[in-house]
Amino acid sequence: MTELVVVSGKGGTGKTSLVGSLAALSQNKVLVDCDVDAADLHLILQNKVQRKMEFIGGKQAAIIEERCTNCGICLEYCRFDAIKHEAHTESATGERYWIDKHACDGCGVCTRHCPEQAIDFREVVSGEWYLSDTPYGPLVHARLGLAQANSGKLVSLLRQQARLIADKKGLDLILVDGPPGIGCPVIASLTGASYVLIVTEPSLSALHDMERLLQLTVHFGITTAICINKYDINPALTSRIEEFAEKHKVRILGRIPFDTAVTKAQLAGTTVVEHHSNGASGSLELLWSNLNKELREREQ
Repeated sequence: MTELVVVSGKGGTGKTSLVGSLAALSQNKVLVDCDVDAADLHLILQNKVQRKMEFIGGKQAAIIEERCTNCGICLEYCRFDAIKHEAHTESATGERYWIDKHACDGCGVCTRHCPEQAIDFREVVSGEWYLSDTPYGPLVHARLGLAQANSGKLVSLLRQQARLIADKKGLDLILVDGPPGIGCPVIASLTGASYVLIVTEPSLSALHDMERLLQLTVHFGITTAICINKYDINPALTSRIEEFAEKHKVRILGRIPFDTAVTKAQLAGTTVVEHHSNGASGSLELLWSNLNKELREREQ
C-alpha cells in the first residue's frame, strides 16, 4: 500500500484542486483530507456522508461555582490566563472565578491544586470526522471546531481510518490532501508516508515556505518531489525554484500553467480534469503519469 501526501508550504497554491484532479485520474484508492482546520476537498468531489463521528480532542476545565470558595489558588497556577476573576454581587464573598473555555489549554493544573475539588475536568467534543462516498472512492475527512486544538491528533485519526479502509477493501493507494505549513498537523500528515509531493508557485513566500517544508521531509527521510503550479506567471521565480530543486536533487514532476478553468471548476464543484480538457488539465494528466511511474518504481 502506498501513501501519497500532497502538501504545500503556504495556503493558496492550488493544492486541493490538484488533489481533486489526481483523485479523478487515479484508481483503487482511498482519499483523505488532512487539512482539518480548513477542509474543502469534499466540495469538489460530490461526497455523500455515510458516517459522522464526534472527535474528542482533549479535556477542559470548568469551575463548579457552588463548591468554589474563591480562594484564588487556581488563578495563581494557570499559565494560559484562562481563569478570570470578577466582582459578583450575588456571591457571598462578592467575587467570582470562572474559566474562559477558549483560553483553557486543558493542562489540568488548576484541577490538581484546587483544595475544594471545585473544578470539573471533562472530555470535550472538539469537532467531527466523516466517512463519505464519492465517485472517485471513499473519502475520510473532518471539521475541527472553532478555537479547538489537537488538529494533529485528528489528522492521525483520519490517516488511521484510511488505512483500515484500504486494508478492508484491498486498495493500493492512500491519497492525502495535507495541510499547508510545517506545524503539528503537517507533521502528523507526513510521518510514515511513502511519498510526498510539494505543490508550490512562483512567489517569494511560496519559495521560502517550500524550502522549509523540504527540510521537514528530508528530516523524516521521505522521498519528495515538486510540482510548480501557475509556473508561467513569473518565469524568473520559476527558474529559482528549478535551480533549488536541482541543487537539492529533488525531481520536478509537474508544471501547471495558470488557467481560469481551475476557478471555473471550483465554482462548478468539480475537478479540473473533468471540467475542461485543455490547458491545466493536460499538465495535470502528465503530472499523474509521472507520479504513477514514480510510485510503481518504488513498489518494485
